[in-house]
Parts: sequence; structure tokens; C-alpha cells
Amino acid sequence: IVGGAKVSDKIELIENFLNLATHILIGGAMAYTFFRAKKMGTGKSLVEADKIDLAAELLTRAAAKGVALELPVDHVVATGLDASESQIVAIDRTPDGLMGLDIGPETVKHYSEILARARTIVWNGPMGVFQNPMFAKGTFGIARAVPESKAFSIIGGADSAAAVAQCGMESKITHISTGGGASLEFLSGQKLPGVEA
Repeated sequence: IVGGAKVSDKIELIENFLNLATHILIGGAMAYTFFRAKKMGTGKSLVEADKIDLAAELLTRAAAKGVALELPVDHVVATGLDASESQIVAIDRTPDGLMGLDIGPETVKHYSEILARARTIVWNGPMGVFQNPMFAKGTFGIARAVPESKAFSIIGGADSAAAVAQCGMESKITHISTGGGASLEFLSGQKLPGVEA
């Protein structure tokens, strides 16, 4: 499960997991760069314009390797981070003036069904701007689905760890690493000096 704002932060992680995973579940703002790669409208959602071609390449490579690179099917949209109102819409019905700030309930359900069959789960990065309660249901939904799956589970990164803690699910996760940067490097296939020594 890969979330967070930028594809650029997770490129090496995704590339490494194309050789390891059966499914890669994408959430957070980074999903919109993939949607743009698929020529879909994304409203005002955060998109890394210079990474659209790379996202398209990752989608192609995932398909060639038989890895299911899953993207949200619905999301919570609003005018901005400080909005007082939001709505849930299908991804292909994103209004031009609104931005996606969390995965929607259908995506949580779909991802949870995949996680229920998993034997090993690695999660790095939130599914939305969960610091705002209005955009937290997606991340919290995944935080509950991971321990319910009975899989060996590893969570890396402060945001994902915080979400699990807020749901009271910490004790049900096999391992939680608060070292987001270090765990990202390790999961990306890089060597860590301390571990090497």
C-alpha cells in the first residue's frame, strides 16, 4: 500500500515492488499523477506534471509483469484543505473546481477485499489528508483493514504509524517503523549502512 503526496518520493519503492508484489494499492495525492497518465481529468487535485510520463511507464511495466497496480475508484473532493464541505464522487466524475483529498468508501471496500486475501502487507504513506477529520476516513479504513487481514504486516513512516495509533490498532500490526525515510530506502532495495555493518 503506497500513499502520500508525490510519486517522485516513491518511484524506487514502486519499481522494487513490481518484482515482489502481486498487488500495489495506490492512495493519496500521488494517485492523481497516475490518473493523468491515463488521460483522466483530475480537477484541482495535486499532480506532478513532470512525472506523468513516468507514471504511465510504471502502469505499463506493472501490466507486463502481471502486477495489479490498483488506483482509487472514488474519492472525497473539496475546494481545498480548509474546506468546510466535501462530497464523495467517482474518480471519473471529478468536478473541475475541486480537489481529491481522500480515497472514498468504495475504494476502501475494494482495497480491504484485496488485503483480506493477503499474506504479507507493507504500507507506507497515508491515503489522504488524514490530519483533517473530514479527509481521514480512507486512511483510517485501511488502518483497520490491515490488521483484520491476519497477514504479516509492516508499516513504515510516521504518518501511517500515526493513523494506526489513532485507530488503536498498533498492537495488531506485526511491525511498525517510524523511520519513514529509512524504511523507504530499505524497501526500495537500497542498503542501509547500519544493517550492512
